[in-house]
Amino acid sequence: MQHDFLLLAAWGGLIVFALFTLTWLLSLKLDNFSFVDVTWSYSLAFLAPMYAVSGQGFLGRRLLGGAMALIWSVRLGSYLFGRVARHHPHEDVRYQVLRANWKGSLARTFFWFFQAQALLILLLSAPVLLACLNPSPHLSWVEWLGAAVWLAGLCGEAVSDAQMAAFKRGPSSKGKVCQAGLWRYSRHPNYFFESLVWWGFWLFACGSPWGWITIYAPLLILYFLLRVTGIPLTEKCAVESKGEAYRGYQRTTSAFIPWPRRKGVT
Repeated sequence: MQHDFLLLAAWGGLIVFALFTLTWLLSLKLDNFSFVDVTWSYSLAFLAPMYAVSGQGFLGRRLLGGAMALIWSVRLGSYLFGRVARHHPHEDVRYQVLRANWKGSLARTFFWFFQAQALLILLLSAPVLLACLNPSPHLSWVEWLGAAVWLAGLCGEAVSDAQMAAFKRGPSSKGKVCQAGLWRYSRHPNYFFESLVWWGFWLFACGSPWGWITIYAPLLILYFLLRVTGIPLTEKCAVESKGEAYRGYQRTTSAFIPWPRRKGVT
């Protein structure tokens, strides 16, 4: 199993590093680094089928784990591709901030940033890889629980994205804050449910030998969402663009976990 894991991980590494290098070249040509988000999301759609086909584990587990990864990847990647394509040539504000903050050669700096994203998605794919190598002929309760948590996260994130997209299509949405549906109870419900997806992947991996060690995957996702390129940058840009309207939203609404609004506030 160890040999198979290392071999498939090596092939996976070659695939993702090639994908992100091509994306970096495309981003330089188009002068828009937002495309890294699209490649990051789609990468698992390349890795998961390879793991499922090449792994020597129980077929039912390989099919379920591969399908979970593929569905998540295609849904999020397609959503982000549509958003980036609609806004092009305007770059996502997060990458505008990075351009302003980073010194030296932007091309070289972003190259290493893209490769770091490749390494991250390779590490995050380990729960699926371990599951695809597990020969146990029966799915355990923890694997079914993981699949249920993953499904809840996937559905919640899809609903959140759809509600935000519908709000932005409204003619009077400019300068206003989306507080419809799940966005009434969390300022970032899409991030919360994205985190839930990765806790589902981890639980699913816990049914396989050494699967528990991939707990770093959901913790890494949480760290990036809560401390790096998720909530901090998104909130900074929202305050700059919406001003007091967003500050009021911050005072009344949970930042991450969907939760009833503070008492006395409508």
